[in-house]
Amino acid sequence: MPILTAFTDRWLSAWTGNRPQQLLEFYTNDAFYLDPANPEGLQGKAQMLPYFTKLLARNPDWEWKAVEVIPTAEGFTLKWQARIPVGSSTLTLQGLDIVELRDGRISRNEVYFDRQPWLKALADDARE
Repeated sequence: MPILTAFTDRWLSAWTGNRPQQLLEFYTNDAFYLDPANPEGLQGKAQMLPYFTKLLARNPDWEWKAVEVIPTAEGFTLKWQARIPVGSSTLTLQGLDIVELRDGRISRNEVYFDRQPWLKALADDARE
């Protein structure tokens, strides 16, 4: 478990600071990535890079924290909390990732959370 926690801490910190290439180092070349904005998923780093580049550029200061890491046969399930600056306020979201590992890298990453509060905060900020 300490190995998974250390991996998760390094991986989550790579989501902050607009460093898509560094984030992609945590994934296998053929990784599958799915989140609410990509319900069909993205296959491989070639598809993930443009998405991560755009997403991280829009959110360079968000912060991710592991709440609970639950080992599974193929990797782990992660309960997380994110702090996302939106305009002059900060939104806190909670969600869940299903992560499969191969050779110390992520081969599958499914991200689940209710994005409606985030979309509402973005719309409210655009009106201000």
